[in-house]
Amino acid sequence: MKRFYDVECDPKRLGALSLAFIGDAVFEVFVRERLICQAERPVSRLHRAAVKQVCAQAQADFVQKLLPVLTDEEQGILRRGRNAHCNHVPKNADPAEYHAATAFEALFGYLYLSGKLDRLRELFEVVCRED
Repeated sequence: MKRFYDVECDPKRLGALSLAFIGDAVFEVFVRERLICQAERPVSRLHRAAVKQVCAQAQADFVQKLLPVLTDEEQGILRRGRNAHCNHVPKNADPAEYHAATAFEALFGYLYLSGKLDRLRELFEVVCRED
């Protein structure tokens, strides 16, 4: 399977915020599936664990972990995402972290819409590695 909704879609033609919109959901599915597969736990604990990984601060940290393994094309997507003009930054988020998180989500959205699920899995494994 390349994507859930398998119709023609050129991610190169989409704006960074549109890529981040889908990338947010894609990353959250990865996180939730990983948590479910790790161990049986109450939903409240699953939710708290997921929130820790999908928040802007965590995603900004993940960008730093990914930088050494990204291709030039992927780094370009990160730049587009980081430079996207967001009309609203949540009050609990640092603007720099929020832009980095948007870049991270844009990358996941781009790869997902490109049908590069194997690459998404590789990058997710890098994100999940303990240092």
